[in-house]
Amino acid sequence: MIIYIHGFASSGQGTKATLFRAYFKSQGVEFIAPSLSTIPSLALDTLQQLIESYIQLNQKVSLMGSSLGGFYSIYLSQKYNLKAVLINPSIFPYDTLSHVPSPMTNFYDGASFEWRQKHYEALREYEVTGVNEENFMLLLQTGDESLDYRHAARKFKNASLNIEEGGSHSYEDIESKFKNVEKFLVEE
Repeated sequence: MIIYIHGFASSGQGTKATLFRAYFKSQGVEFIAPSLSTIPSLALDTLQQLIESYIQLNQKVSLMGSSLGGFYSIYLSQKYNLKAVLINPSIFPYDTLSHVPSPMTNFYDGASFEWRQKHYEALREYEVTGVNEENFMLLLQTGDESLDYRHAARKFKNASLNIEEGGSHSYEDIESKFKNVEKFLVEE
């Protein structure tokens, strides 16, 4: 089972989630992309319940996370010793999201939500300092206009790193990475 974790103010129906869902379905690989709460503790509680339910069924679980979903994936990968693919991950979301205006609008469905100081400060409790780098593949683009890719490259210097010049925070041409992602997450 691959669990895709979307980024801040996004959705399990966003562009990357939809593309990966279609690809993994065509490959016969189980994949889900839940739409998560904007409140960090609720989002992580949902993800932990999902992971634990699949583990109880003796299913292999892998993670994919984009932006804030990458941050959540780091925490969950370390907690459960899971492989994870991080797509332009947020390494310090408690800093980068501290300037977000409230109310905020969801990029996918236009719904409005409150993003308060207590929410971005709560992210600190999920920060992981030491990581098992062999469990991680990173897809980074230097043109990310929201996050500095070098933070992730430094934290995961011994992981499987794919750094492309240009691009954007959305990660342009993600389809070109499907096979590599599948190989990393699915094959033993």
